[in-house]
Amino acid sequence: MTSITSIELNYLVFRYLQESGFTHSAFTLGYEAGINKCTIDGNLIPPGALITFVQKGLQYLEMEANMSNNDVEMDEDFSFLQPLDIITKDVNQLRQMIKEKRKNIQKDKDKDKNKDKDKNKDRVVDREHEAERGRVREKERHEKEEREKEREKAESNKEPEKQPEELADGDMVMDQEDKDAIGHEENGTSIVGPEPMDIATTSTQASQEACEIPGSDVTILEGHTSEVCACAWSPTGSLLASGSGDSTARIWTIADGLCKSGAQNSPLNVLVLKHVKGRTNEKSKDVTTLDWNGEGSLLATGSYDGQARIWTTNGELRSTLSKHKGPIFSLKWNKKGDYLLTGSFDKTAIVWDVKAEEWKQQFEFHTGPTLDVDWCNNVSFATSSTDHMIYVCKIGEIRPIKTFAGHQGEVNCVKWDPTGSLLASCSDDITAKIWCMKQDKYVHDLREHSKEIYAIRWSPTGPGTNNPNQQLTLASASFDSTVKLWDVELGKLLYSLNGHKDPVYSVAFSPNGEYLASGSLDKSMHIWSLKDGKIVKTYTGNGGIFEVCWNKEGDKLAACFANNTLCVLDFRM
Repeated sequence: MTSITSIELNYLVFRYLQESGFTHSAFTLGYEAGINKCTIDGNLIPPGALITFVQKGLQYLEMEANMSNNDVEMDEDFSFLQPLDIITKDVNQLRQMIKEKRKNIQKDKDKDKNKDKDKNKDRVVDREHEAERGRVREKERHEKEEREKEREKAESNKEPEKQPEELADGDMVMDQEDKDAIGHEENGTSIVGPEPMDIATTSTQASQEACEIPGSDVTILEGHTSEVCACAWSPTGSLLASGSGDSTARIWTIADGLCKSGAQNSPLNVLVLKHVKGRTNEKSKDVTTLDWNGEGSLLATGSYDGQARIWTTNGELRSTLSKHKGPIFSLKWNKKGDYLLTGSFDKTAIVWDVKAEEWKQQFEFHTGPTLDVDWCNNVSFATSSTDHMIYVCKIGEIRPIKTFAGHQGEVNCVKWDPTGSLLASCSDDITAKIWCMKQDKYVHDLREHSKEIYAIRWSPTGPGTNNPNQQLTLASASFDSTVKLWDVELGKLLYSLNGHKDPVYSVAFSPNGEYLASGSLDKSMHIWSLKDGKIVKTYTGNGGIFEVCWNKEGDKLAACFANNTLCVLDFRM
């Protein structure tokens, strides 16, 4: 009998909890069971599927109990039914399906009998043909042997035409080729000589080793007691913020020259921002996201408890913003610094009036959790969701001012370009797309990755930036272990940066637009020169990397790790 998998059962229970209004229970199950990673198409699952499934199971048991003892084949025929059939069909439809199946099986049996008869006839004819072919082959073999004997006699009567030295050289070449060929045949290939891929791999490894930053030139920041999943430099000064699964955010003061050899032994100035009083192991208190305001005077943090908090640079809690009914996945300050935008698992986005310390407007358009938010200007912004949709919203408007539909999977990230005229998005559907407000369909569909795309970033270059003479580009980081750089004007791939061995979670451009940093689960951070697409520096830590970020001056780079640490390295080329 076809069995239901644990993944399918988890999904049915997850949907049941969602539909029944048990939001937090649904999120907990989804988080622990990795529902967002499963391949089930939710559109195929009808409402109330779990209840229907249980009811169908009872009906099946009733059918089974009513079967006659002689009808043994009936039990075998039930293997034809899939879980989705049992959910969506009634008893009569199931019986009809089984009846049709039995008819088809009988037809197949009849066909097989006829085929067996034909095969037996064919075998007799084939044996006769085979005997005839054997006689012909035997005759050919005798003729070949006779020709060989005649040729050997003729050769023995001739003088050698080549010199011994030439023969020796020729033999040596032949022997070497034979050895190469034999060696490759043993390895299952027929290629003579080394394969190009081996050479390329070796040179890449050699270049990475040459660029490796020694541990003595890196400062390790220790103190968190769980994975560090977010980090961000203050736009002013030398403050680095980090958020962790240990229910805290931290503000580190990174003194100039701290990254030099031996400096990690110096005492560090760090403020611990506790999101819950006392000690806790609750995952609901994870600090998932953080962002500095434009002046660098306030730090906002978002947590799994659904609350956003605003802190001063002295570590003082200024505001606690409570309205969401699920974890906050993303939050951003607008440029002016008067509004904070949050996106949550509860499917909504909220704009908060920071001065009044209250919510200004809640946007409830998505039908799935809101995964990312990004401001276009001081009053309008984009949101993305697991429901495959992107909405552009404006404060004061009760409907989206623009809807972008085109992705076929969860939209993990949305980012406006430096001028606010183009919007980039990336998704589990293995594509990144570029949109503009003047048209409904995407401007470019970027399809060179082979797995889910987790993060995208615009270069700080092009018109309206501090680097107007450099080309505007987009970087994408994927679970296929690559980073790709795109020409956004043409929608073409510029570089595929292939240096990581595991999923890449984060990318960040240097402020001058000349370098790109990438962090991966393979524990390494690479810094790429965008002039030639090559690695210029690389650092390997002791845990997967969740985020990388540059300071405003571009001379320091930070990364946060799964082994509860951060690292800061000095970058001066």
